[in-house]
Amino acid sequence: MWWNRRRKPNLLLRALSAIYALAARFDQNGRLKHTVKPPIPMISVGNITVGGSGKTPFVVWLAAELQQRGFNPVLLSRGDGANNQAPHLVSEYSRPYEVGDEAVLLHRLSGCPVIAGRDRVAGAQLAAEYGDILVLDDGFQYRQLERVCDIVLVPAEGLGNGCLLPAGPLREPVSALALADVVVRTGSEAFKPLCEQKEWFWSAKAGVVRDWNGQGDVLLEASRPIHVVTGVARPKRVLNDLNALGYEIGEYSCFADHHAYSKEDVRSLLQCFKPVVTTAKDAVKLMPLWPCDQPLWVLELQTDVETGLVDAVMGVVQKHANAG
Repeated sequence: MWWNRRRKPNLLLRALSAIYALAARFDQNGRLKHTVKPPIPMISVGNITVGGSGKTPFVVWLAAELQQRGFNPVLLSRGDGANNQAPHLVSEYSRPYEVGDEAVLLHRLSGCPVIAGRDRVAGAQLAAEYGDILVLDDGFQYRQLERVCDIVLVPAEGLGNGCLLPAGPLREPVSALALADVVVRTGSEAFKPLCEQKEWFWSAKAGVVRDWNGQGDVLLEASRPIHVVTGVARPKRVLNDLNALGYEIGEYSCFADHHAYSKEDVRSLLQCFKPVVTTAKDAVKLMPLWPCDQPLWVLELQTDVETGLVDAVMGVVQKHANAG
């Protein structure tokens, strides 16, 4: 992506970025005038860049940590890729086109109740029926809902050219990090600090490649070339992860982020006769179309977390609880 180049964008893009900044500030100020306090405490997980900061695996990890501390978390997703204004509870029968691919993935990986819908204020009200703490996915810019902790994820590799949309990848300027309670740098690269407060390290590393379409717990051995399929914001990470695990990339099909897979896509992939390996985010969209007798190999992740991150989050939550 040319956003990652250090070269200054052209004048037109910089002008459009200035317009975007004004529009975003107007929208946020309007929401701040009508803030709503959810019926249960809410932790927001968000970012200041477009895509690829690891929000979904982080939310799954955070939900597991909250469960270990005796909470019953509910996850709230806007449901990108779906046309669902009214929020509702995601189930094992929900499809990505109905509730969004990330909502289906959160439900599968976390085992927690997941509420999906564009109306996140109504979603927060519904969430109170299913748990005692709410985790809002991609919520940093959605300041209409009050939160007891604001977590912002920033890719360890940096912020590209440092410009706002559309001239760069930033949804907000770097100065917005001052509004965060906890800043987390995601990825395996060493990073340069971006703000005055502590920046915690968290990474979702490649773990194993498992068949999600099988009945048993079957792993794929790195014995022959594979066909990699991705429709994510940062596909290069997937290829690097698989190479690091010892897999040889025989063929590669790259789709746009949030791609809606079709029967034709699946038919084309199956003609390759190599093991098809994809991400968890892609797998939840492919599985309803995938033949029952064909393995669908999924790259699963494992987390690497800086000691003290969970305690830092819980400290902020407790501080707000005491103040309230």
